[in-house]
Order: sequence, then C-alpha cells, then structure tokens
Amino acid sequence: MATTILDELRWRGLIYDMTEGVDDLVSHHKITLYNGFDPTADSLHIGNLVPMMQLARWQRYGHTPIALAGGGTGMIGDPSGRSTERNLLSLDVIDENVEHIKQQLTSVLDFEVKSNPARVVNNADWLRRLSLVDFLRDTGKHFTVNYMLAKDSVKSRMERDDSGISYTEFSYMLLQSYDFLHLFETQDCLLQAGGSDQWGNIVAGVELIRRARGQRAHALVYPLLTRADGSKFGKTAEGTSVWLSPARTSPYRFYQYWFNTDDADVGTYLKYYTWLTAAEIAELERLVIEQPERREAQRRLAREVTRMVHGETALARAEQASQALFGGDVTGLDAADIEDIFAEVPSSEIGREALSGGLPLVDLLASSGLASSKADARRAIQGGGIYLNNERVADTGCTVSVAQAIDGRFLLLRKGRRQYHLVRVQN
Repeated sequence: MATTILDELRWRGLIYDMTEGVDDLVSHHKITLYNGFDPTADSLHIGNLVPMMQLARWQRYGHTPIALAGGGTGMIGDPSGRSTERNLLSLDVIDENVEHIKQQLTSVLDFEVKSNPARVVNNADWLRRLSLVDFLRDTGKHFTVNYMLAKDSVKSRMERDDSGISYTEFSYMLLQSYDFLHLFETQDCLLQAGGSDQWGNIVAGVELIRRARGQRAHALVYPLLTRADGSKFGKTAEGTSVWLSPARTSPYRFYQYWFNTDDADVGTYLKYYTWLTAAEIAELERLVIEQPERREAQRRLAREVTRMVHGETALARAEQASQALFGGDVTGLDAADIEDIFAEVPSSEIGREALSGGLPLVDLLASSGLASSKADARRAIQGGGIYLNNERVADTGCTVSVAQAIDGRFLLLRKGRRQYHLVRVQN
C-alpha cells in the first residue's frame, strides 16, 4: 500500500531521478509543485499525458499542482531533444494554443476541489514583461557559460547540429529557471517535475533559487517512454502523433492506438496512464501471459484512457466503431465515423441519381469488385456471405437506394467476415 506519492510513483516505475531530500519533504509536508507544457500546437499529445497524470496523482495525495502553459517560453522553443532550430510561432498563435491546452488540462486535473485545487498559470504573464538588462543582471549572472554548455539539452544539440545552437535557444534554460524562481516566490512552489530530458533545465532552476535566494527547492523527473521494440512512443504506424484533441485524433483512432498496444508494453502503459491498482494491473498482466488472444489488458487500457480524455459518450462511440470492423452494428454512427473507421478499405464512388430508382445490389457488388460478376454476386448472396451496412442480405433481387446510405453519404458492403468495400455517394 503506497503511503506517500513517492511510494505510488515508485511502484508505477515513474521516478527517473530526483534531488536529495524529496522523500523527507513529502513525508512531512503538503507541497505545491509544477510541470510546464509547451504551446507548440493547439493540442497536447499522449506524451504530455504522462506529466498531466502525475500532477493529478500528486493532487490526490493532497499536494497542490500547477500546470504552467509556456506562453512566454513558447516564444523561444526548448532545444531539448531537438537537432534543428524550431520555427518561431507568432504571439497570436501561441496565445490561442495556450487556451486550447488549458481546456485539455481539465480532463485530468481537479480545479474545483476546495482543499488543493489545481491551478493553471501562463508564464507569458511575467516573461513578456521582463527587461533584458534586468534579466541578465538578476538571473544571467548566476550561470556560467560552462555550466550551461555542460547540460545535455545544449551539449547534445551542439553534437547533432553542425550549425550549433542559437543564442535564443541557448537562453531557454535561463527562462525556465526564472519560471521556477517566480513560482517559488509567488506560489510557494517547492518542486518542479517533468520528463527526464528536462533534468538539466529543472536543476538549473533549483540552482537559481539557491544562489539568488539562498533557499532550497527540488526537482523530480519521469522516464521518457519508448516502446519495447525501440520505436517511438506516441506515433501511429503512419508516423502521425496521437493528440488529445478529437479534432486532430478522433476518439476512435485514439481508442485503437491503445487497443493495439504490444503485449510487452501494456503493463507499463497501465501503470503510467490509468488509476488502476497494483492488484488490478497484476491480474491484467497475468491475462496477457495466459490468454494473450483475448487482449483484455489492451481493452482495459483503451477504455480507461479514452474515457478519461474524451468522456463516457465518446468511449461508447469509439467501442461501437471498433466493433463495426468486425461486423458490429453501424446504427447511430455518422458519416465522419464511417470515413474514419473504413479509411483504409477499398472504395468507389456512385452518383446519387444512380440510386434514385433503386439499384440492384448485384450490380453494385459487381462494380465494386467484391463479386466478379452479377452471377457471382447472386451466388454469394444465396450463400449468406453478403452484407449491406453490416446486415446480412438474403434476397438476390435486393435493390439499394439513397435512403439506405449512412448519413446519406456511404454504403458499406461486406463479403464474408472481413472483406469490405466502401461506396461513397456523390451529389
């Protein structure tokens, strides 16, 4: 039984490193901590969900979490893990991204609880007001160039990029350090958390507080996730990011990403991304070994994360959409769902007028390629192997009309168990 937040993080494998004294601190005090989020897009992605979840875990243990949206540091761009200079975004784009990010944070953090409500701050509120001369005098003087060059975020960048690193991105560490100092002084924030690639930037903030104020603050970082096969976590097979925004990644594709998790990774993801207990996860891991074909652990993972990010209604639709691929009911799914689910199956187009009088299904099957001829189509129908919108067709004389098109736009043909063809109805 975990007695402190650090016990909880340890059994979940979520502590990569931390400064000395954090154990003693959280054993005796409820603290305020923060984690920063970069507004480089109008949505966070599932990699950001790791620190979001951990802030929520701290909150459940009575600590006060601050989510910092980097409206100021986003103007510069963090060089950590990058091999080239970032494209700088306009202030309007950054500010719009920050607003989207704030909304997504509410899916995990509790802003209503009375004892320790979560807070969202935007470092644009103080960084954009800074005078360069004052910043160099009050903050820059505490760091040597040698200290900054030794940090991995700078050193690895210079090793990967022949052109080196710009003074702009080189200064990012100082700005992040200033953030920690500002929150230390204004919010009594004693700890900054983040991914392990942020260790250098975070301990620089700890050092600034020590040098500038003579006081002690702390750092804690989580491991960066990679898949067991070495491929990059958070990317689909097509190489696109998995976003928290349903406009960027539909709840169906979001659900499918988690459901398709490899057996070797699912235990880790359950620990990182769900609220399930150690006993519940151990039971699911047992099922992975003993009954891998059932994919119970993957299904539970997909359900838990999709519900948390998108809600119960979206989860239900995502599960219905997933079943549609296996012959499930498509009633209630709209055109966007159908296009998303069957994006990769063969498709063809037909004019609306061709369906106005009722088109024989055997004609449609032959033209789609699901049947080699009308005679072949009739034999397939007689054999019980043809489905329209996932409902078996028994009548060889069946006709198809616009009224049967899903949302007036799609007709879903299926031969056998998994051979699909999507007919797009054009105006």
